[in-house]
Amino acid sequence: MQALLQHWRRIAFTLIPLVFALLHATQALPIDLLTRLDNVIYDLRLRATLPNTLDERIVIVDIDEKSLAELGHWPWGRNQLATLMTELFERQQVAQVGFDVFFTEADESSGLKNLQKLARSELQSQPGFAEKILQLEKTLDYDALFASSLQDKPVVLGFFLSGNDAGRIAGVLPQPVMEQSQLLGRPIGFTRWNGYGASIPALAQAAPMAGHANHLPDSDGVVRSVPLLAEYQGKYYESLSLAMFRLLTGLPTVSPGFPPERYLQRSYAGLVSIDLHQGKNTLTIPVDEHVATLVPFRGPGGVAAGSYRYVSATDLLHQRLPEKGLQDKIILVGTTAAGLLDLRVTPVGEIYPGVEIHANLLSGLLDGRMLVRPDYSSGFEAVQLLLTGLLLAIALPMLSAPRAVALSAIVLAALLGANFWAYTAGGLVLPLASALVVAVMAFALNMSYGYFVESRAKRELAQLFGTYVPPELVDEMVKDPDAYSMQAVNRDLTVMFCDMRGFTQMSESMEPTQLQALLNAIFSRLTQCIRVYRGTIDKYMGDCVMAFWGAPVAEQNHASLAVKAALEMAQAVRAINREHQQSGDVPIGIGIGLNSGSMCVGDMGSDIRRSYTVVGDAVNLGSRLEGLSKVYGVEIVASEATRIQAPEFAWQELDRVRVKGKQQAVAIFTPLGLSAEQGEAQVTELKLWVAALRAYRKQDWDGCDVHLLNLQRQHPDKYLYTLYATRVSSHRALPFDAAWDGATNFDNK
Repeated sequence: MQALLQHWRRIAFTLIPLVFALLHATQALPIDLLTRLDNVIYDLRLRATLPNTLDERIVIVDIDEKSLAELGHWPWGRNQLATLMTELFERQQVAQVGFDVFFTEADESSGLKNLQKLARSELQSQPGFAEKILQLEKTLDYDALFASSLQDKPVVLGFFLSGNDAGRIAGVLPQPVMEQSQLLGRPIGFTRWNGYGASIPALAQAAPMAGHANHLPDSDGVVRSVPLLAEYQGKYYESLSLAMFRLLTGLPTVSPGFPPERYLQRSYAGLVSIDLHQGKNTLTIPVDEHVATLVPFRGPGGVAAGSYRYVSATDLLHQRLPEKGLQDKIILVGTTAAGLLDLRVTPVGEIYPGVEIHANLLSGLLDGRMLVRPDYSSGFEAVQLLLTGLLLAIALPMLSAPRAVALSAIVLAALLGANFWAYTAGGLVLPLASALVVAVMAFALNMSYGYFVESRAKRELAQLFGTYVPPELVDEMVKDPDAYSMQAVNRDLTVMFCDMRGFTQMSESMEPTQLQALLNAIFSRLTQCIRVYRGTIDKYMGDCVMAFWGAPVAEQNHASLAVKAALEMAQAVRAINREHQQSGDVPIGIGIGLNSGSMCVGDMGSDIRRSYTVVGDAVNLGSRLEGLSKVYGVEIVASEATRIQAPEFAWQELDRVRVKGKQQAVAIFTPLGLSAEQGEAQVTELKLWVAALRAYRKQDWDGCDVHLLNLQRQHPDKYLYTLYATRVSSHRALPFDAAWDGATNFDNK
């Protein structure tokens, strides 16, 4: 009976990941990690199956660096664009032109400005002047000239939809391709916008076909899909690639494609396709719940990738291409110039031209080569999870370890093979991550459960000898046992992480006993500094020591005590290095991180091993700050919370940083000693540094450079100033960023 009960417990334990995966599949409890893993799998699968072939039908006219160098910065005068249109349609005889650039404002370079100067000149008194003015107006209105070059031509203009709070609009939108009444009152998950930037009236009237150029980045910032239809004020506008496709195919009408009523579909209310009708023919384009479609990428993107032919715009304007060299080609006008900010992150390239995304989608529409996440994905995922999870949960407990490994490997191979087959054979993008995780976790939990149950006797023996408490806590217990509790509580404390730098290099040439003696000697000195200032040693981790102040004995000035200890520890390491220098040993460095805040402190751990320790977000931040000491070339990095609670010290602000795991930027500082001991030179240095930081955060690079130059002259050995000088140099190449808060992001721990 006991064995049977144990068997069912093991099955129930193995089913835990299945429960969470089902909650994710049904969106009752979405798990971001699984979503990201599915995206990774999709990206790998996409890159593995790229055609990497040239589509000769589509040519990208590139406003590239060469064009900008020859013709000047963008935007160019509309007279040049009119010349470009004449070259494309008359001399090259292309089939169609689409613009992935926008014309939301009138041409500021128009010759009408010169005309106004002429009208104010002394020449206006001459005979026939008025007639000359009228004639010049016709030739110098560049917008009208460009509009004339577009008139009655197969041209699709681009526009963008925006979601800013002000709902700003510019230009004239094209006619919507679908009205709200066609949705039959069903709630559809369109991307919705409250603003737009479209072509000016003259151009919109000359070329009424237009499509939005919006992409749809996923939560990781990667563009994998494009909304075929997007909503603005209850009307629905097509994408640039769809508009070009419809113009090429005779302008079929657009209607929504609703799903049939079946059990495993994603949503009875949503759309599953966009249907294009022309006579008796209907073309169905599959879409997801956002009325978007996955981009069928052809290759890694760019001029050298070979997916599409790129032609520099300046070569066309200077007629460097032979006549009819682009005859019957579909033209997309866009840019690869970095300064024009139309480069995207995609699954196939981190610097990918936005214009080529539209080219890929247009190519896929022309070939009928579209990828789709079917409407039944959610139901499919649930069934896949149930089959996988139940099979492994029931079978694994009955198998030996080798057979359990074999069954798990077979299940994983079957999941991967079936998913890849559906993708390559039918263009179906089906969820896989949750099933893979369930299979791996079911195997791991089943094996772990068996291992721990069978080795219980060994664990109990280890538990007897492995549990300990720090000596500091034992002393407090002896003095007044009733004054404290081992129970975890939240308390305002200061935590320290101290790491030795260069120790690994030194240890490579030492015998184990020498290494042990050296490490013990260094830790003894550092520990003495901590204990003198009433700190509690939490643990030693290799060549790192963790300590905290304010528990188990409450200390009102815990931050000040921690800073004093840190300064003495840095001084102790310098003394050790002087001894090493005399004996010819390699010097070591030290990095200390300090943070103050609310932490959970108490007796924590497992049944096997426990310790009196601190945990919490403030502890994690202290650990991150220790790692930053090397970045800024200082020995101690403290948070603003510690600085505020230790006002008797002189502090130098290092930066405002956003560390891994935190969205909020925090200011970081290094202590320079007691304020009362500050000299005049140090006060002057700090004033200069504050001015440099203020200029840096205002993106006043010239002002910051001046202050940094003075600081570097006075303190040539201080790495902090060299670091900021390097940053200023790199920031100069970037445009002014109004959203920049001056903080530095650190993604690594």
